[in-house]
Amino acid sequence: MPVSTRGAQQPCTSALTLVLNPWYVPYRAVEWRHAITWMCLDKVDLVVSYPEVVRSPSVELPLPAVIRMRRKVGAPSYKVRFSRMNVFFRDGFRCMYCGISAPASQLTLDHVIPRSRGGQTEWTNILTACNPCNASKGNRTLEQAGLRPVRMPHVPKTLPLRRARVNAEAMPREWRDFFPLAAE
Repeated sequence: MPVSTRGAQQPCTSALTLVLNPWYVPYRAVEWRHAITWMCLDKVDLVVSYPEVVRSPSVELPLPAVIRMRRKVGAPSYKVRFSRMNVFFRDGFRCMYCGISAPASQLTLDHVIPRSRGGQTEWTNILTACNPCNASKGNRTLEQAGLRPVRMPHVPKTLPLRRARVNAEAMPREWRDFFPLAAE
């Protein structure tokens, strides 16, 4: 469907639509074409529209700026990828030996069973540690070092949500009510 504009010079063919979950919490952004399809299939409700309209020979629809899903979307089933940052997220950016919270730049990964003793680099053998705790443990086992982790390593089923970074300057003004910090 071609996009026509009301008073604007160029059609807004690159417009994004903010998708909200049923509780009006931002979920993701999609191309406006997807939003129009979901609107026609009656899967979403239009919350806010851009000033432009989308026209076909038989239909004229407002260009969706914000839509709300009518049904809850199930969490995708996937295996959490092992990575340094994901271990930090699993452990809450806390040293699992002394319990202090620190930024990623001040944390390291520690092998519970040292690699020199056959320990693998995998979810069940890696913990987040601060530099002093990791240095004091060295190449020893937990028993030899006299350490007890706050929580033993495990394979996570999911990770805590990462807060989305939203550029308030580049965000369409139609979205601002749904991002409280950007509205200020």
